[in-house]
Amino acid sequence: MKDYISAKQASEKWNISQRQVLKLCEDGRVEGAEKLGYMWVIPEIALKPVDMRTKRVRRVMRKELKPFLKWAGGKAQLLCHIDDFISSEKKHKYKRYVEPMVGGGALLFHVLTRNYFEELYICDINQELINCYQVIKDNVDELIQKLSIYQDKFLSLDREHRKLYYYEMRERYNTLKLDGRTALKKASLFIFLNKTCFNGLYRVNKKGKYNVPMGDNNYPNICDSENLKNISSALERVTIFHGDYSTVKEFINKDTFVYIDPPYRPLTITTNFTSYTTDKFNDNDQIRLAGFVREIDKTGAKILLSNSDPKNIDPNDNFFDDLYQGFNVHRVYANRVINSNAEHRGKITELLICNKD
Repeated sequence: MKDYISAKQASEKWNISQRQVLKLCEDGRVEGAEKLGYMWVIPEIALKPVDMRTKRVRRVMRKELKPFLKWAGGKAQLLCHIDDFISSEKKHKYKRYVEPMVGGGALLFHVLTRNYFEELYICDINQELINCYQVIKDNVDELIQKLSIYQDKFLSLDREHRKLYYYEMRERYNTLKLDGRTALKKASLFIFLNKTCFNGLYRVNKKGKYNVPMGDNNYPNICDSENLKNISSALERVTIFHGDYSTVKEFINKDTFVYIDPPYRPLTITTNFTSYTTDKFNDNDQIRLAGFVREIDKTGAKILLSNSDPKNIDPNDNFFDDLYQGFNVHRVYANRVINSNAEHRGKITELLICNKD
């Protein structure tokens, strides 16, 4: 369930008058705002709309880009906090954006929409995922054609025949070797499976075979052609790499803003929240990543990293506070399900860790 704030609270948060907030709501420029009787309520995570009155803003405004996948660990709830952080760093005029573990790209598409940076570099260790980014960038029209066929076929079937079709497509995906000849086919199947599987989960077995069952969404939006075309245009300014996060090290310098979003550290041994368990990123991996962060900190780049906050479960767990000693460790609120017990649902804190100026 969304958390809402009043127009007065939004005016204080965005540092504008309450009257301006109401006008923005009336004009439909506050995403998710709703009118209850005579009163406007605004999602707590809604971002302040860009001021349309200046030439500079008119120049950078474009169609809002949305992630083309549902991806475990998505950052939609943290975007307002991260956006505030980037805005506060604007005085430094960072020209380059680097995201070494891009995943579903929620922040990437956010900064692309707002034209925050001149150069952008993304990377991920998941080769199938990076293939999707590359195909959207280079061959979006043919991708849309294939996804449209899959969507028309899937939506025309009843539940039982959808299952047969889904598992047939999953088997086809698992038999393809990713190379130049199959890049388009593999990307289209990857997106189809993501849109129709259980909870947008990406999981493979020990043999590397995708093994997620079909989900229960009756009307999945398999082919969002408008968004895919907008993303394709925006990715023209983005350099895409496949590999370990250290792959992009050579592109990081004092003019760079780096955002790192690793698989979150599990909050408990039995945590079953996919955002935290997908890639089996253990404590040794977290320690290695912290070493990389300290290494690139020496370049003068601005670094922001997100992770789970173990203090939600154990107030004495100082794993990240100790690991990033000398950095600023901020705790921000997000709505997450971290336990099957209802007492452990709702608002928890997550970490945003940055280097000092």
